Amino acid sequence: MLSTMIELSYKDTGRRERSIPMTGSTHDAGGAALPVRIGSGLFDLLFKGCRIERYPAGQHLFVQEDDADRIYGVLSGTVEISLFSPGGQKLVANIELHHSLVGEIGALDGGTRTATAICLTACELVSLSRAQLFERMQTHPELARAMIELLCARLRWVSGEMGDLAFFAIEARLAKRLGLLSGISADKDGWIELSQAELAEFLGATRESVNKTLNDWRSRGVIELRRGGVRVVSAAKLRGIASAGEDD
Repeated sequence: MLSTMIELSYKDTGRRERSIPMTGSTHDAGGAALPVRIGSGLFDLLFKGCRIERYPAGQHLFVQEDDADRIYGVLSGTVEISLFSPGGQKLVANIELHHSLVGEIGALDGGTRTATAICLTACELVSLSRAQLFERMQTHPELARAMIELLCARLRWVSGEMGDLAFFAIEARLAKRLGLLSGISADKDGWIELSQAELAEFLGATRESVNKTLNDWRSRGVIELRRGGVRVVSAAKLRGIASAGEDD
């Protein structure tokens, strides 16, 4: 196993704790799986010699159903991955941060983009064409292995998200999402700069249902709210809400 990989613990359907090799993934304090990424050494190898590309906040990298011809690596900034229904309804699928890969599915299979990627903040990225990606994987087989493991990890992630959406009420789903966001995007004071409408887009829920749940949690001392932000006050209570949803 490559030295850049770590051991990720997860629970299978029989609730037995298992350990598998995975690239750069972890869990937050609430037990929610954080977005996966390849190790820093493999990231550097993949994009060696690529020039830095700078994008302003609000810049689209690609749009759902676009032809796919590049894979991107995030050096700094935040990239949002979103799905859109034919009617324009938005679902935020993921947030990509430092050393994340963006657009690997289309770059690997040559199909159209499965989602839309937009820079939420000013971003510094590196990128490869599809031809360059395959050339580097052929030259460095460890990159091909890492990409396979990354895709498997993302599939586990998506499967878990689909299960949450199908089986858990909004309270449990929101608790798990806030636990995740606290681990990857909170500022030094613990504030997550995200509006209630944006939280609703993460969950595929209505803003009204998110607002009702958050205000209930604020009254119970679980979170604090301010305009455009939320802060977890009691991680233990939040984990309890998420666990109660799993036990229902």
